[in-house]
Amino acid sequence: MRIVLSNIGTFGDINPLIAIALELKRRGHTPVMTLPAVYRPKIVPLGLEFHALRPDIDPTNTLLVEMVYDVNKGTETGLRKFLFPALRDTYADLLHAATKPVRADLLLLGELNYAGPLVADVTGIPWASYVLAPFSFFSAFDPPVLPPYPRLARADKVVPGMGRGIRRLARFVTRHWPEPIYELRRELGLSMGPNPIFDAKHSPHLVLALFSHVLGVEQKDWPANTLIAGFCFYDSDAGNGALPPNLEEFLAAGEPPVVFTLGSAAVLAAGNFYEQSAHAAMRLGVRAVLLIGTDPRNRPQTVLPDSICVAEYAPYSALFPRAKLVVHQGGVGTTAQCLRAGRPMLIMPYSHDQPDNARRMKRLGVARVIQRSSYKPWRVARRLRAMLAVHDYAAKAQSVAGILAQEDGVRSACDALEALCERMRTQPRDSAKSSGN
Repeated sequence: MRIVLSNIGTFGDINPLIAIALELKRRGHTPVMTLPAVYRPKIVPLGLEFHALRPDIDPTNTLLVEMVYDVNKGTETGLRKFLFPALRDTYADLLHAATKPVRADLLLLGELNYAGPLVADVTGIPWASYVLAPFSFFSAFDPPVLPPYPRLARADKVVPGMGRGIRRLARFVTRHWPEPIYELRRELGLSMGPNPIFDAKHSPHLVLALFSHVLGVEQKDWPANTLIAGFCFYDSDAGNGALPPNLEEFLAAGEPPVVFTLGSAAVLAAGNFYEQSAHAAMRLGVRAVLLIGTDPRNRPQTVLPDSICVAEYAPYSALFPRAKLVVHQGGVGTTAQCLRAGRPMLIMPYSHDQPDNARRMKRLGVARVIQRSSYKPWRVARRLRAMLAVHDYAAKAQSVAGILAQEDGVRSACDALEALCERMRTQPRDSAKSSGN
């Protein structure tokens, strides 16, 4: 099979695609990575075919990241000021990747590629979609935490039907956002179709939920043909999964540290997180690792003791199993790596799915949550001290890690994609095309 894998987003959105692509290649298929050009240096060394997809992502544009992570307007900013203005470019790039030099057998699309369903409709190429967290389903029966209205999800426990109200509220607030998609559909001679923000992003053939059952379980209002495959792990740097030498030396020299990280996107809008974290670690008297990214503003101005190691990047799969506890932003990729390593978490969520992921981890008993406005050294130190003193967090985290060890998200996802392609081969092309409209 020739399979086009495409999305727009951070490494947290792209790494699961890389994991799937490598397994598809191992099985003898031809995965075609169609991603923003910034990812080319990370993909080509893996021996995968690469096609650039607009809009590209500027990793130094911290102002955009700060706007996108705004609790009240972040999602709207990301869609209306970044993704939708480039919609026609995205469509043209994906259409070329899907049909040149030969036609693809299947598309695997992430939910931020809003041009993807249009390409599938126009070409009739079968497609599957994937989501990374339960938040993406906006279930009325497992209502998500909406970043601007975090208390609404809690109200569902005492107000019957609140989950349906939350879903209606989200659809009302976003009702004007997808007009650029409707406009392009009209130009292409397509019907309006389902709501692009909530419904059209899910394939009618196969929706891969690339997360574990410990994060969320099937709900009766999820899209048909949804499969919870499990987490798909990949965090190497162009194939290099080794720790930086200074970090390896630090880890070998003492007891497991507390790791402070903001993932691959929030790290560009870190503010004083690392400065505060360093002071919290010193106040608590623990060894610590600060993963600060490439922005020099994230390096603490305080003179740090030898008990604190600063690194720009480290593969979580190599670092977290050697940590005592992880403090992070609640992105699903970071959360998944903590769960796999069996390490408790203190989560400081920004926006999007992060508050919802944080609530789920707290509910699971493996994490505590602290808001950004409350992230002060003395508060962080107090919460970490309490977590480290109680064995329950570590024990529960180890128990969850045992569950994840029995799952294989990559294998399940690839098996499902192969089965879908085989099934669609027996279906007439006209029927396959019409099913996307």
